[in-house]
Amino acid sequence: MFERRMWRNLDYYFIGGIIALLAVGLLVLKSASANVMADPNFFVKKQFIWILLGLGGMACVLMVDYDQLKRYQLPLYALNILMLAAVALVGHEAKGAQRWIDLKFFLLQPSEFAKTITVITLACLLDKRQGGLNRWQDLLVPFLYVAVPLVLILKQPDLGTALVLLAILFGMLYVGGANLKLLLLIFGGGLLLVGLALFAHFHFGLPLPLQDYQMRRLVVFLNPYNDGKGGMGEGYHVIQSQIAIGSGGWWGVGLYQGSQVQLNFLPEHHTDFIFSVVGEELGFVRTVGIIALYFLTLYRMVRIAGQAKDMFGSLLVSGVASLFAFHILVNIGMTTGIMPVAGIPLPLFSYGGSAMLANMLALGLVLNVNLRRQKILF
Repeated sequence: MFERRMWRNLDYYFIGGIIALLAVGLLVLKSASANVMADPNFFVKKQFIWILLGLGGMACVLMVDYDQLKRYQLPLYALNILMLAAVALVGHEAKGAQRWIDLKFFLLQPSEFAKTITVITLACLLDKRQGGLNRWQDLLVPFLYVAVPLVLILKQPDLGTALVLLAILFGMLYVGGANLKLLLLIFGGGLLLVGLALFAHFHFGLPLPLQDYQMRRLVVFLNPYNDGKGGMGEGYHVIQSQIAIGSGGWWGVGLYQGSQVQLNFLPEHHTDFIFSVVGEELGFVRTVGIIALYFLTLYRMVRIAGQAKDMFGSLLVSGVASLFAFHILVNIGMTTGIMPVAGIPLPLFSYGGSAMLANMLALGLVLNVNLRRQKILF
């Protein structure tokens, strides 16, 4: 529990940024999903329910001192692996992927919760290894620790979420005191290996653990029209997204007025490509304002991590910050065409019950650390 004076610790700029993003996100989702179902408010009502459940989850997270999470490292890690393994055994398949578990009243996507659980369990692991992350041998255990859920997620297949876990790993290792030169060497070596593997695949037929559509996305993102179908294949999403964002101009065409969205030219515009709706209907100026809200939220997370009373708290917040930063960067990058389409949603905007609930619980962790910081700052 907590004392009443601890409420003064809370970062109300951070809370305000979250509330603003949720409010604008609902407004944009209402427009984006107006012509998807017979009920124009179907997705908005469901998203609002998930937000309320997420707020309740945040309140529950705040009630318990985050330090108590260390006691549940192994049970949480086991739960994570069991949920991901269950997807492979009894998972619900849709759009060529098996990522969900049908609970009758809703589809649970364990990979979304895997991100938050990975942040918690990895923070527990790295907290025990303070000062012992200077050699490559020291990094072997954290990499193997994350590799197990990562491989299970890749088998769904879900390359985007697997990359999120890597972003969390590198971000938390850096905050945990790992040798920066060694991290950069591993990162650069990894990019080189990926490049060589792709070269060998396309020139010598080397098999890779990726689906055909994932390979095509990697090929066409530099030129979406080079998809073998004149832009009507794997490049279609990016082309329509760029048209939508470009047509928004400075101030946008207005909510419910975007032709790419309302006429359903833009695929997945209420989920992964909702940022394209922002660009078309709200325009460049307001889009920059929304990005500024995200930047404010991330900046306050960094500040909260710096004010944490211990390394465990800093690791928790840095993990959530890495998660959100990667999601925001890649989602905006793929909708504008400067990154391959990876199926990564925009936090607090894209429709999705599991994603919304998992994100709210992760933000609750940040507020938990913020609430229990050692020194009250005015």
